[in-house]
Amino acid sequence: MRIGIDARFYGSVGKGLGRYTEKLIKYLERVADEDDEFFVFLRKKNYDLYVPGHPGFRKVLADYPWYDFREQVQFPFLLRKYRLDLVHFPHFNAPILYGKPFVVTIHDLILFHFPTIRNTTKSRLTYGLKYLAYRLTIASAIRRAKTVLTVSRFTERDIVGSFPVAKGKTVVTYEGCDFGTGTDGEGNGSESVAEHGILAPYFLYVGNAYPHKNLGAFIPLSARFPDVRFVLVGKRDHFYRRLREEAESAGARNIVFAGFVPDSGLTELYRNAAGYVFPSLYEGFGLPPLEAMRFGTPVIAADRGSLPEILGDAAIYFDPDDPDSLADRVDSVLKDRELVAELSRKGKERAVSFSWEDMAKATFETYRRAV
Repeated sequence: MRIGIDARFYGSVGKGLGRYTEKLIKYLERVADEDDEFFVFLRKKNYDLYVPGHPGFRKVLADYPWYDFREQVQFPFLLRKYRLDLVHFPHFNAPILYGKPFVVTIHDLILFHFPTIRNTTKSRLTYGLKYLAYRLTIASAIRRAKTVLTVSRFTERDIVGSFPVAKGKTVVTYEGCDFGTGTDGEGNGSESVAEHGILAPYFLYVGNAYPHKNLGAFIPLSARFPDVRFVLVGKRDHFYRRLREEAESAGARNIVFAGFVPDSGLTELYRNAAGYVFPSLYEGFGLPPLEAMRFGTPVIAADRGSLPEILGDAAIYFDPDDPDSLADRVDSVLKDRELVAELSRKGKERAVSFSWEDMAKATFETYRRAV
């Protein structure tokens, strides 16, 4: 097989998509046959990050920005040059002008369900045009793809419900969780809890502050527990700045905005947290709470999206429409040692059941069937 992988999101530049793409390629190298050829298309900013570990894997420079005119018009010409049997687009932005066989991974339909201007820093007109382009592109990708890969049963149902043309050609390939195994910065780390000025006990959240993440739930929660710290880890951007302003206006001084923390620092933050709170209203998969479980940290999650499917009975859930529901769960974790021990045990077992290698094997078999 001659397989192309759109790896322009590869590595940290692509955030969650970057991690997915990086892990996919890493483990495909382990399961690919000797006579298979893989062409990995990268941008200048991540070209040197990927070093092929399999003789059949080859790097190709494809420096076309995401969601850009060149991606739609010039990238297809480059792909056709390599006479590929199949291309894997790990995101919905498959070029509309690419008419050869491909599979696409749809991680979620967040923008489909949360299309408000509050999700963006752009003008209403600009955002409206971009949203229309998103709708057209994702619909086109789903319609033309040989197979639509999804990361949970929840996402699969959501895609088929929103785009009936996807029925019969979806395949679920769960993501993996290996944070804390030594491959992603295991160790005590240089970023200690004390260096962040965090006093125990504290509850942790790791991720972005997009509106659907529902981080505003921490503001009334902080008032209920003035002696507890709520530590929010994520790169400082417009959404975090806005949340911080809201927290300061409400006098929520026990919410700690830690900013970006490397994996080495996250290790200690996870290990020392009293619990991990994930109030998101919609997740296609939900990797951060699984990473917390890897360290035995009790997880409190909203009963929304894919979270009950992915976390199972290893987490306790709350109704995000009821502030008292979240406060009750936090209170339980603070006071009930037996509950904490049970969640820690179940969480570790749950986290290790998700394997990137299993995902790569299922994806590879999808390539075979599609070709």
